[in-house]
Amino acid sequence: MTFLLSITPWPVLSALLWIVLVITALFLARPAAHKLILATGNALHRMFRVASLSVISAEKRLNERNREVLLAAGREAKERIIEREFDRINETVRKDLGNFSALHRNLSESINRIEDDHSAAVEVPPDPPGWVKAVQAVAAMDSKDNRMGVGDVLGDIHKSLVKAHKEAMLAYHEASGKRHALLRKMRPEWREIQQTLGKVGKIVNSLLLRSSSIDRHMKEYEDIVKGEDRAVSILSSSSLVYFFVSAVVLVVAVGGATINFSLIARPMAEMVGGTSLIGGFRTADIAALVIILVEISMGLFLMESLRITRLFPVIGALPDKIRVRMIWITFSILFLLASVEAGLAFMREVLLHDELATSALLRGDGGAPIANEYMWITTAAQMGMGFILPFALTFVAIPLETFVHSLRTIVGLAAIGVLRFTSLVLRLLGSGSRYIGVLIAQLYDLPLFIPLWWAARDGGGSTNKEMRKVAL
Repeated sequence: MTFLLSITPWPVLSALLWIVLVITALFLARPAAHKLILATGNALHRMFRVASLSVISAEKRLNERNREVLLAAGREAKERIIEREFDRINETVRKDLGNFSALHRNLSESINRIEDDHSAAVEVPPDPPGWVKAVQAVAAMDSKDNRMGVGDVLGDIHKSLVKAHKEAMLAYHEASGKRHALLRKMRPEWREIQQTLGKVGKIVNSLLLRSSSIDRHMKEYEDIVKGEDRAVSILSSSSLVYFFVSAVVLVVAVGGATINFSLIARPMAEMVGGTSLIGGFRTADIAALVIILVEISMGLFLMESLRITRLFPVIGALPDKIRVRMIWITFSILFLLASVEAGLAFMREVLLHDELATSALLRGDGGAPIANEYMWITTAAQMGMGFILPFALTFVAIPLETFVHSLRTIVGLAAIGVLRFTSLVLRLLGSGSRYIGVLIAQLYDLPLFIPLWWAARDGGGSTNKEMRKVAL
């Protein structure tokens, strides 16, 4: 700076001289500088625009891929649901309607018995007694002729009439009793038919409800196969719900595993040594963690063998005989590990009692009671937790499968969002680079306002027009 200001004896004059020289140089280089600035801005604009188009293309491909994954997962899940509904209908038909022929035979026999009893219970009018004809004969006789003993005949007829009346009443009461007995005999048959028809009605209603449910699932399955936007939207929202719910369940499972770790870490230190280290970590902690991970693995294999989850298609494709053997093997290993954990939990309580006794001796309280009579409750609780938690961790396979399947969709949606944001930023940078080039060109002209004003005055505004043309 001192050298620059020393070209003349007066520093102010030197500074003015330099200002004039710089403004002159900038004015002479103005067209080329404007072209360079605007060309750089346009180049950056095109570069950011191409990058934005590339990101948009990647976003479209990822969106299509995510759509395919969603539809495939939804199709698989819906196929499993429909298959389960058909299995339930098959079980209902096999169990309830499989003996339909016997049911029909029982109904036919009951109906035939009711018809027979009804026919036997029909009231048959009695035959007219013989004394009616005798009365008609006596009535036809001449009343003046008393030699025939009409009075005696009428007396005999009266006696016979009374006797016949008594016999008819007895026969009527006996027949009515038989009919009532037959009707009472029909009542159980009626109840049995009513119960049978009610059972058949319930079965038919259950089948109708399941058929309507299958129709609804089939309609959703057809929408998924066709790739409808509504189906994709429903699957996306369902994936979000499944993701968060399974994440919450996995967090709870991690809490259970942590409690399980705290139960067995202390006694494991007595078994493998509390001072040995592996890679900076205690060997006892690593051993306890390995036991818990092996239990979770056995639980996963057990769920896969039972075909509750489908994380490992190889296990689900095994023959039934080998798969059943695998079920028993994994369950046996899990049971043994749970028993080991129960024993370690008991050992932990024993170690706690030993520590209390040692602390009491160090304090000089050798005669003080160390444990009370209710200490067995905590021991039993710890052993129960040590035995139950491994089996509880077995069910982690279900939310884990849901979490893994929904994670693909969530990652895809998150990647689509990131790509959209990146594309927006690149477009903004592209548009901003063009306007920034114009702004820099205007700022370049700011120190040259005097020469530009003079040139505009001499040239009649041609310079400003040229500048606007270059800027555009």
